Amino acid sequence: MTNKIDQIYEIDKHEQRESSDRLASRLKTGTDKLNVCLLNDSFAPVIDGVANAVTNYAEIISGGLGSATVVTPAYPDAEDDFKFDVVRYRSMGITKKLCGYRAGYPFSSSALDELAAEDFDILHAHCPFASAMMARVLREKTNVPLVMTYHTKFDVDIARAFPNSPHLCELITKFVVKNISSCDEVWTVSQGAGENLRSLGYEGSYIVMENGVDFPQGRADEAAARALRDKYGIPQDTVLFMFVGRMMWYKGIRLILDSLKLLKERNVDFRMLFVGDGMERADIEKYTEELGLSDKCVFAGAVNDREELRVFYTAGDLFLFPSAYDTNGIVVREAAACGVASLLLSGSCAAEGITDGRTGILCSPDPRDIAKRLEFAASHIEELHTLGEHAMNEVYISWETSVKRAYERYFTVIEKCMSGQSDRCRRQPLQDDFFKFVDNATDNIQKMREIPVEVQRKAMRQKDKLKRAFEAFKEVMREK
Repeated sequence: MTNKIDQIYEIDKHEQRESSDRLASRLKTGTDKLNVCLLNDSFAPVIDGVANAVTNYAEIISGGLGSATVVTPAYPDAEDDFKFDVVRYRSMGITKKLCGYRAGYPFSSSALDELAAEDFDILHAHCPFASAMMARVLREKTNVPLVMTYHTKFDVDIARAFPNSPHLCELITKFVVKNISSCDEVWTVSQGAGENLRSLGYEGSYIVMENGVDFPQGRADEAAARALRDKYGIPQDTVLFMFVGRMMWYKGIRLILDSLKLLKERNVDFRMLFVGDGMERADIEKYTEELGLSDKCVFAGAVNDREELRVFYTAGDLFLFPSAYDTNGIVVREAAACGVASLLLSGSCAAEGITDGRTGILCSPDPRDIAKRLEFAASHIEELHTLGEHAMNEVYISWETSVKRAYERYFTVIEKCMSGQSDRCRRQPLQDDFFKFVDNATDNIQKMREIPVEVQRKAMRQKDKLKRAFEAFKEVMREK
């Protein structure tokens, strides 16, 4: 591929040396104010766990530690009314496949020129797709270090998007791993996330950098929590189980419902409150009705106001999150902040740091085992509240604490790169990796019998269009 494709940009060595000299001078004088570039594929108006993490990084860094700029794909209805800068670049919709997300075009020369002029000290990518690609190009232009945080089991999302194309999923996963491997340092949000990354073929080192929560430590107003129960017809003396998150099956929701069915058959009185929205909500509500649980379950929809969400958590007695998918489970920490313990799967990433019978309840992925734990919980509400107090004091971690730890680590990453201790040979040219992936993926699409001929032809046209765009981009960068 290197023989077929020229370099898409020419690195200005003089500009790189100037960038390195400026950074060295700042470190030598003890300047502790870093200019941080945060890149992610999702951001407001689409809100998910990673977008929430990036928002908190930007707010806390720009709130006194240094300065921060968020770089993310453009959304038609985005309103960037933040106390930090947001740079948007060209994107296209992929809503049918990936739940409302947009795919960014990371080779926009105008966006890269604007970002290169910002004099960043460090780049921090939070997604190994378009964000990582833009970060790799930007690093070549500025010669500043690149950190990657691995938040999510992307192989699961890839498999969901292309359920009938295992080879295509493998190609995409390999490209994701190459993007991650090219970074100067890799962080994971939990040990389990690191193990997942290893299982995908990543061979480099990583450190665990835990995410925090933006809730204060302490319960919301108790009167408001009682009023919330009244609003949804939930008796004050009945145990209330809760779930907060995207309404997707892979969050462990089927396990919850199957367990609740067993609980109802044992004549245990309870209520279940689901907070959130998602592509599979209609199917989940239909399954709830089929199980005869409609009188026990409430679907409140998405709650975007953070203070209101605290009231929802506070109204509950036990948070149910039997997810094997999530790598960190911020919602578990949110519940803990409000004094509510969680039921989790033993060995799951979300259960890291949870002690069974002390700060939470751990179980197997078996509805009968979960139902047994829930039956006990329903008759021991005071003990649940004690678990919640322990969780509040022992599990909770604020975003301020989390981001300050990351910010301190930025200096270590910068110093390692400046002193030549980082593995610079990992910096492979992006276009080699990218065009090899594009060629292989397009060939794979052509071989897929279930893909209509017109879709195959469109894929080929898009491939040619992308190559022409790369050639134009190359010429612009050469002129500069």
